[in-house]
Amino acid sequence: MPNQDPAERRVVVTGPPRSRRPASGYYRPRTEIDEQTTLGHTYVRSLMRTQLRAGLTVFAVLGLLIGPLPLLFAAMPDARGLEWLVLGFCLYAPMVLLARWYVRRAERNERDFVRLVEDR
Repeated sequence: MPNQDPAERRVVVTGPPRSRRPASGYYRPRTEIDEQTTLGHTYVRSLMRTQLRAGLTVFAVLGLLIGPLPLLFAAMPDARGLEWLVLGFCLYAPMVLLARWYVRRAERNERDFVRLVEDR
């Protein structure tokens, strides 16, 4: 552009520095929950749904673990020692592992929810 007209010069336009904070009309999820808006209700319902899903998963696994035991014991009526062994010792380890999984899952769900609400 060797023959550039002075009226066509490039102009640099600057504005006020932008902050990291959103515009004033922006509501944080925590505000939505505190004010009990539809969006806040959706956030809380989402947490409740994930917690319910974890609980139903544990209930289903527990049902599959314990449910067939009466049929097993009925099929082997003269194995009284086996019944006590299974009920007294063999069920505790899977139940403890299942309970531990549930607690860790519930805590992770709550941590994720707090991270969402706090905008971290």
